[in-house]
Amino acid sequence: MDRPVSTGLTPSIALGLRANWQQFALLVVVNAFVGAMVGLERSVLPVIATEEFHVTSTTAVLAFIAMFGLAKAFTNLASGSLADRFGRTLTLRVGWLIAFPVPLLILAARSWWWIVAANALLGINQGLAWSMTVIMKIDLVGPRRRGLAMGLNEFAGYLAVGVAGVLSGVAASRFGLRAGAAYPGLAIAAIGFLLSMFVRDTAGHVRLEASKHASGDSVPDRPGLSSLVRRSLWSDANLFSVSEAGFVNNLNDGLAWGVFPLLFVASGLSLREMSVLAAIYPATWGISQLATGPLSDRWGRRWMIIAGMVLQGAALITIALVRGFGPWSMALVALGVGTALVYPTLIAAVGDFAHPAWRAAVVGVYRLWRDLGYVAGALIAGVLSDALGVSMAIGVIGIFTAGSGLLFGLRFTERNR
Repeated sequence: MDRPVSTGLTPSIALGLRANWQQFALLVVVNAFVGAMVGLERSVLPVIATEEFHVTSTTAVLAFIAMFGLAKAFTNLASGSLADRFGRTLTLRVGWLIAFPVPLLILAARSWWWIVAANALLGINQGLAWSMTVIMKIDLVGPRRRGLAMGLNEFAGYLAVGVAGVLSGVAASRFGLRAGAAYPGLAIAAIGFLLSMFVRDTAGHVRLEASKHASGDSVPDRPGLSSLVRRSLWSDANLFSVSEAGFVNNLNDGLAWGVFPLLFVASGLSLREMSVLAAIYPATWGISQLATGPLSDRWGRRWMIIAGMVLQGAALITIALVRGFGPWSMALVALGVGTALVYPTLIAAVGDFAHPAWRAAVVGVYRLWRDLGYVAGALIAGVLSDALGVSMAIGVIGIFTAGSGLLFGLRFTERNR
């Protein structure tokens, strides 16, 4: 563990996991509830679209993911500026308040488009709340344990996604599709908001790390948000690399969220079997990050990200080719491991090259592109599925994912930590 680092000017503030374990642990728990909020939808919403609202177009079914991704992406972009202006804790609490109408809209929906609109609010909730837990954990641990911090953060969030997916599937089989997602959602939002009231802001930790940063006493001029977005398009090799890899990673997660349930149900699996399969991927992803996050601190970020993207691509191609609960289960485990190699490692890499004074803004730009992947995944998967079939859509995106890993390897340069 890191030893606490402090200065005479800030005697009560120290960097490191040991020095901040109570607040760090609280943020891990908070992020589990953030993940559970979105996990409730992963197994049942595509089925609600086809069975309750009789939506026949896969593209229309996946509109809820596109809306979620669009709202989350641009909220991510704004979240860094909001956190710098109003504080991390206030931004986190506002994110939870925005979650409350989501389950109510699902219950009251008179058409599929009500649920699509509810997912815009869910995207804002996730963009604010998840972003703040990420940024605050990076603030607390300092430069040496970012991979561990992100591994624990994403472990909690995505394990909760998987558990909530099973919970909603079981509840839906007993109480109805909408109730299975909505009633647990109200409880999760209430508990998440209550826990967030005990989170303390980390502005002092940011100032302390900035004073110890490798750039010395002088802080480089902070680039504007529009400048960072432009640099992420190509000119800044590292920011481009993490952004494109994050984009493609969530592109295939959008595919998994929207298309996998349709594939599983069409094959004759029961709702409970389908909900278990829908949970295997995020649960494996979540648990594996307990290892992959800290390993990236020791082994470096670059090769883990390349390997993870290629493994994801291979797993998606396998899912497209095989049939049955057992083969799909094994392929989903591989997909989860591949994602775990990538997800915490990418955001730890962002923390490596972003100056502490504008880290929140750089994280926001990275998460903008990453979550626009949901939009692209929903649109591409929908169009390909309607034109070529679900299996072909999954295979094409698998090839694209592996290619993204190779592109990352060509452009990304590891930074010393």
